[in-house]
Amino acid sequence: MKTLESRLIRHIDLLINRYPVLENIKENIIEAYMIMEKCYLNGGKLLISGNGGSAADAEHITGELMKRFKILRPVSSEYAEKLIAVDAERGSVLAKNLECSLMAIPLVAHEALTTAYINDVDGLGVFAQQLFGYGREGDVFLGISTSGNSKNVMNATVVARASGIKVIGLTGAKGGELAEVADVAVKVPATETYMIQELHLPIYHCWCLMLEDKFFGTNKL
Repeated sequence: MKTLESRLIRHIDLLINRYPVLENIKENIIEAYMIMEKCYLNGGKLLISGNGGSAADAEHITGELMKRFKILRPVSSEYAEKLIAVDAERGSVLAKNLECSLMAIPLVAHEALTTAYINDVDGLGVFAQQLFGYGREGDVFLGISTSGNSKNVMNATVVARASGIKVIGLTGAKGGELAEVADVAVKVPATETYMIQELHLPIYHCWCLMLEDKFFGTNKL
């Protein structure tokens, strides 16, 4: 696997410095990042699911990737010109305000779709159905489960693996079934749900910082 760029290592170093308990899973964190980086380099997207607090994490990650996190992400001058050519007034405003995205889809959203599928078909297949509809070969599925055994997340991993979609598992120390099937499992060293979630956040913030630096780093504030 391609090695991590030296300029991105600082994010990992800061993470471990702030959370030394993550030192033993440092390589897994980097390996998961590299899978996401390759996905975005090839024009893919990240699809994320989880339950409860992990569902909130899925939305949180999406928010960090789909707009500016720390670095400015202006649209290209070519695209700005196209916007202005369509509508000089509105296009000028959009050219200044639109921000480039790293495409991410939280499978915990889309209430009409999810509730219809839960009601009409199968509650435990709600993430699998969306992954089947949205996912394409080369994408990445990030399943967040503190136990590693969430049934709806596990069903989605079956679709992912059948579709050529890489699976990253973000779990607690035990890993569960998710760790067994994931291409990379990041198992934080905690077993209490809230403690696991408290360690998930700095990890995915680090991933978002690294991805933003990789793809938009020339526009640093």
